[in-house]
Amino acid sequence: MTDIASQNTDDGMILPEAFNNAFRWMVLARTFEEKIANVYRAGKIVGGVYVGRGQEAFSAALAVQLQKGKDIYAPLIRDMAGRAAFGEPVIDAARTYMGSARGSMRGRDGNIHRGSPREGVPAMISHLGAMISVVSGMLFARRLRGELGDTVGAACIGDGATSTGSVHEALNMAAVEKLPLVVAIANNQFAYSTPNTRQFACKDLVDRAIGYGIEGTTVDGTDLADCLQGFQGAISRAKAGKGPQLVIGTLLRLSGHGEHDDSHYIPDEIRASEIGKDCLAVAREKLIAEGWNTEDDCNAMEKQAAEEVENAILKAGGEQPPDPYSHDWNACSSERFRDNLTDQ
Repeated sequence: MTDIASQNTDDGMILPEAFNNAFRWMVLARTFEEKIANVYRAGKIVGGVYVGRGQEAFSAALAVQLQKGKDIYAPLIRDMAGRAAFGEPVIDAARTYMGSARGSMRGRDGNIHRGSPREGVPAMISHLGAMISVVSGMLFARRLRGELGDTVGAACIGDGATSTGSVHEALNMAAVEKLPLVVAIANNQFAYSTPNTRQFACKDLVDRAIGYGIEGTTVDGTDLADCLQGFQGAISRAKAGKGPQLVIGTLLRLSGHGEHDDSHYIPDEIRASEIGKDCLAVAREKLIAEGWNTEDDCNAMEKQAAEEVENAILKAGGEQPPDPYSHDWNACSSERFRDNLTDQ
C-alpha cells in the first residue's frame, strides 16, 4: 500500500499519483461488488448484500491516507473501496461472502461483519454507529499504555446512524478526551428509504460538530480530489491534537439499501442532480482530461480488476463451508472462563 501523504503537497493539493492510487481501489471495489451482486441474484450467497455504488470515492479517499499496522480503521458495509485501500485482499472478501471456512471469519458470521483487529480493522458490530465507540476505546487504550504516538483512528457511518444515541454518546466522549478520531459520514440522502428531511433539522450534518466542540468539514462525495483533500486536512488536525474530526460526504447511493431493494423511493430529480453523479465515472474523466492517465491505462486497470475478482470468486466458491460438528463453539475465548462455566 502506498503512503498517500508523501504524494500530497504541503498546501493540500492532490498530486496525480495520489489520485491514481485511490482510483485504482475504486475500480477494484466497483468490479468486485458488481460481481458479488450477480452471485447474490443467482442465489449463491446467504444473507444480504449491501454495495457501495456511488460511495467509492469517499471511502477510498479516507483509507488510502491511513497506515495499516499503525492506524485504526472501522469501515462500514458499503466501504469495499476503503477496505481494499487499507489492505484487505480480494480473496478475503470473496471468502466471507461465499461462506468459505478459510475466510477471516471462518464462515461463521454474516458477510458484512468481517475484520482483523490485530491489523487495526475491528469487525463491524453494527452499521448504526457502534464502531465509533470501538475505535475510541482502542485509541484510549493505546493512550493509557503510552502507545498512541501519532496514530489516528477512523470510523465510518451513514447519515441515518447520526440519529442514534450511540453516535452522540461516542462523539461526546471522544471530544472530551480529544482523541485523534476521524468520523466519516456518508450522507447518501436516505437512511434506507427515509430522506434527510425526516432525519435531521439542521441544514448540514457538519453543523453537528460545533455542538460537540469539534471540527467538521463537508466534501463533495462525487469528487475524488475534494474527498482526498478533505480527509487529508482532517487526519492532519486529528494527529496535531485538535481532537475528533467530522467529515461529511454529500453524495447519492446509486443503488437500493441492499440488493433486495429497488430504491423506487429516490426521486428522479435527485438522481439527475449533481449529487447523483457516479464518482467512478467522474474520477475516470478527470484522470484522462488532466493527462494523469490514458484511456488505455484505465481500460487495462479495469481488465486487471475483473480478472482478479473473477479468480477470487471462483477460488472462494470452490472451498468448503464450515463444519459445525468439527468446531469447538464457545462464547468465551478464554479457557479459564470456559472452565468456570462448565463447573457451574
